[in-house]
Amino acid sequence: MHQENSSMKMSKQFPLNALRVFESAARQMSFTKAGEELGLTQTAVSYQIKLLEDTLKEQLFLRRPRQVSLTEAGERLAPRLTEAFAIMESAVSSLSNAAESTLIVHSTATFAAQWLARHLGAFQLENPGIAVRLETSQDMIDFSRAQADVAIRSGKGDWPGLNQHFLMRNHFTPMLSPDLAATIGGVKTPEDILKLRIIDPGDPWWPCWLAAAGLPDVDLTGRPVSKYGVQTLEASAAIAGQGVAILQPEFYAADIALGRLIQPFDILGNDGSDYWLVYPEARRNSKKIRAFRDFLLKTMPASG
Repeated sequence: MHQENSSMKMSKQFPLNALRVFESAARQMSFTKAGEELGLTQTAVSYQIKLLEDTLKEQLFLRRPRQVSLTEAGERLAPRLTEAFAIMESAVSSLSNAAESTLIVHSTATFAAQWLARHLGAFQLENPGIAVRLETSQDMIDFSRAQADVAIRSGKGDWPGLNQHFLMRNHFTPMLSPDLAATIGGVKTPEDILKLRIIDPGDPWWPCWLAAAGLPDVDLTGRPVSKYGVQTLEASAAIAGQGVAILQPEFYAADIALGRLIQPFDILGNDGSDYWLVYPEARRNSKKIRAFRDFLLKTMPASG
């Protein structure tokens, strides 16, 4: 037991930096060149090697004027250390390459379903060396705690410590199925919306849009409550004729083209929040992040 504790104590006190200094000096047969490679003075190199020799109780170098050479012990140790450092460098490089080959994107569920999912294939065709992992949540992640490279956020673009790129306006308008509109002879005025069931009448987008439509005093409280949590599910309910949903029209252009939804009015509401691409300022030079940023900015529809 005493021997085991002694070995553990020695491992904690072992001068590992001195091993790196010795390996460099032995490989180049020069204390001066080792110092240049490692950013140390020649005196610091000499000190580290002497520390290692004292720890091992073996002389590793023969010092001669303007020249050093390895002792027999030094010759045995040097190639094994060179191999060991090469293995460690390979492991670190492999880890770094793996990190750069996978892009973790965090997004709101709606943006992921209605935009990202339709365009990620094109991104990966342009960047075949980058695998994308998409994660969705309505929560605003903390980059210091969550495993993510970039995030798509809805907000005002005022997040300290993050690089932020505007993607699109987060505006909204009522949308519904043509069959539901036909049940009241069509939706011709904003007031007609109020004749129909409202999907999630507690959504704060509704009073914002109603005010923009000239109906600031309409109160939707007391209507049957239905809360789906994400815009994508509200759109599915609207397509099924279950009521009028308030949606971002850019996300549902295909449904409008197919006649599954109609957008009765050009009136758009906006609560001051928009969609942004964000990532930590410290990661701004990451190649995979730059590639994704450039792809998004050139692919996003112009939106003022």
